[in-house]
Amino acid sequence: MDRLFIETKIIGSDDGAIQALAWKFGTPDRIGDWIEPGAFKGAKMPIPILFGHDMNDPIGTWDAAVEKSDGLHLAGKLLVDDVARAREVRALVKSGAVRGVSIGFITKQASSRSGGGRTIKSLELLEASLVTIPMHPGAKVTSAKSAVEALSLAAAINRAAAQIGRK
Repeated sequence: MDRLFIETKIIGSDDGAIQALAWKFGTPDRIGDWIEPGAFKGAKMPIPILFGHDMNDPIGTWDAAVEKSDGLHLAGKLLVDDVARAREVRALVKSGAVRGVSIGFITKQASSRSGGGRTIKSLELLEASLVTIPMHPGAKVTSAKSAVEALSLAAAINRAAAQIGRK
C-alpha cells in the first residue's frame, strides 16, 4: 500500500462531522508524487478514517469523496459518541494540533517523473488518515462545524465593527 502525507485543512464539529481536502491537484507532494485529476474516479465509499495510518486505530468513516477542480474533497464523521479515541482526535483537530490528511492507496497506473516522484493516473483509495504533518503541503482539514461557525461569527462581528466605524 502506498501512503502519501499531505498538509491539509481539516474542519471538525462537535458531533464529529468532518471535511477535508485530501489531495490538492496541480502540485506534487514532498517526495514529488503528483496525482492527476480523474485518478480517484470510482472511489468506493465509505473508507476508514484512521489516525496516523494505524490500521488498529479507526476513528470514523469518510462517507463521500468528490473530485473538484482543486482536488479530492472528503466528508465523513468521527465516531465521537462511540469511540473515546475519536473524541481525543476531535479535540486535537479543534485545537489545531492535528490539521493534516494523508491518503493510503494502491497505485493502479503511474509513470516516473523527471526529478523524482511519480505521476499517478489511477489508484484505489483505501483510507484517509488524520495526521500531524502530512506529505502534501495542500492537504488539510477544511471543516469542523464549530470552527466554521466561530470564523463566520468573527467575520460578522468584524463587518459590523467596520460599519459602526464609518458612521
